[in-house]
Amino acid sequence: MKIEQIYTGCLAQGAYYIESEGEAVVIDPLREVEPYLQKAEKAGAKIKYVFETHFHADFVSGHVDLSKQAGAPIVYGPNANPTFDAIIAEDGQEFKVGKVTFKVLHTPGHTMESTCYLLKDESGKNVALFSGDTLFIGDVGRPDLAQKAASMTQEDLAGTLFDSLRNKVMTLADDIIVYPAHGAGSACGKNMSKETSDTLGNQKKTNYALRANMTREEFIKEVTDGLATPPAYFPLNVMLNKQGYESITEVMQRGNQALSPDAFEAAANETGAVILDTRDPQTFAKGFIPNSINIGIDGSFAPWVGALIPDIKQQILLVTDEGREEEVITRLARVGYDYTIGYLKGGFNVWKEAGKEVDQINSIDATELAQKLKEEKIKVLDVRKPGEYISEHVDGALNLPLDNINDHLAQLDKDHSYFVHCAGGYRSMIFNSILKARGFDNLVDIKGGFKAIKDAGSIPVSDYVCPSTLK
Repeated sequence: MKIEQIYTGCLAQGAYYIESEGEAVVIDPLREVEPYLQKAEKAGAKIKYVFETHFHADFVSGHVDLSKQAGAPIVYGPNANPTFDAIIAEDGQEFKVGKVTFKVLHTPGHTMESTCYLLKDESGKNVALFSGDTLFIGDVGRPDLAQKAASMTQEDLAGTLFDSLRNKVMTLADDIIVYPAHGAGSACGKNMSKETSDTLGNQKKTNYALRANMTREEFIKEVTDGLATPPAYFPLNVMLNKQGYESITEVMQRGNQALSPDAFEAAANETGAVILDTRDPQTFAKGFIPNSINIGIDGSFAPWVGALIPDIKQQILLVTDEGREEEVITRLARVGYDYTIGYLKGGFNVWKEAGKEVDQINSIDATELAQKLKEEKIKVLDVRKPGEYISEHVDGALNLPLDNINDHLAQLDKDHSYFVHCAGGYRSMIFNSILKARGFDNLVDIKGGFKAIKDAGSIPVSDYVCPSTLK
C-alpha cells in the first residue's frame, strides 16, 4: 500500500494518491489532473475511484476531468447532489481498492455532504482517515459556508459538526493518521497547524475542538467565534464543483495567447479585461502598465485573486515574468478564473521598449519613513488584518484591511499622500495598485512592511498584545 500526500502550498491544500496492487484512488484532486494520471501510469496502476470529501469552496477540484480521462467514477458521500454522474455512497459503504478498503464516514457539519474516508489495510485494521474539511490539524472546518444551501444557521451546522466528530471520528483509535484537505493559510478554518498530518490521538490532546470534556454549547461558541468573512469567490467555486466546468485543456488554450504590445493594448481596450501583473511587488513598483493590478505569483496568489476579483468570469490579461505564463494561467484556473485571454509576450520590458505609457509607485524603506515621521505629520495606512493591527502597529496608523478595500475608499482623499504598509510588502502593493488604478496618485509603499519597521527600531509602535489573547 502506498499513501502519497500531494500538498500545494499556495492553496494550503492536500490531495491524496493511494495505491494497492495495481489499483489507485485520488482524493480531492486539483484542477490539473495530468500529474495523477502520470503517477498511475508510471506505477502501472489504474485509477479506480475519484473520492471527493465535499463540494469545495476554495478551489476547483479536478474530479470531472480526472474521471473522464481515467475512466474512474466520482464518489461523494450522502446528501451530495451533483449535476454530473457520480456514485452517492451510503454511510458505512465500503470500496475495495487492491487489497485495501475505504469506508465512507458521513460527517456533516462543514457542509451537509461532508464525508471522511477511513482506510483499512488488507488485515482490516484502520490505518488512516482522509478527513477533508471536517477535521484539520489544530482545527475543524468552519460551519458558516453552507448555510444557504443547507437552510441552516452556522450554529446549527456547528452543532451537527460536533455530533459528527464525537460520534464518527473521536471513537476511532488514537494511532490512526489524520490526513486533512488543508493546512495553515487556508480560509476554510481559522486555527490550522502548519503540520499536514498527525495521529488522531495527538489531535484529541491538542486540538481545541476535540476536548473530551467540551459541551455541545461550548463547541458551537468556540468554533463560530472569530470567523473572518469568507472570500467572495467561495460560492462560485462550489457551483463549479457541483455543476462541472470547462476542461483545463480548453482553459489553457484560451489563456496561452502571446500578445504583442499593440495587440495587448487593443485587447485591454476592447474587452475591459483586468490587467493582472504577477511580478514581484518591488519590481512592479518601478514600472507597470497603467491601471494594472499587482498580485504577485510568489505569495498567496490565488486566494487574493479570489478575494479581490469578485467575478470568476472576468476576462484577464496577464503580465508575468517570462516563462511563468502557464503557471499563472493554471493557478488562476485552480480557483475558477478560467477567462485569461492572453499575456504580454516578452513581459513588461517589451511594453516599455515599444514606447507605451508606463506608471510607477513610489517606494521607500523604513529608515526613510522614520525620517518622514520626524519631519512632518504624515498619514500611515496599515492594510493588515484587524488582529495583526491590534497586536502591534505604528502609532497613529489607520487600519484599512486589504480584504475589505472597497469599504475604505470613502475614508481616503485623492489629494492626500498616504504611506502604506502591510506585514512584509506583498499586500501593500496590491492595495496601492488598486488605489492607483482608481485615481489615487499620492501613494508611497513601505518596503518590507511592518517587519522592516520593527527592525528599524526608530519608529514608535504600540505595546505588543499577544494574538492568542485577542477575541
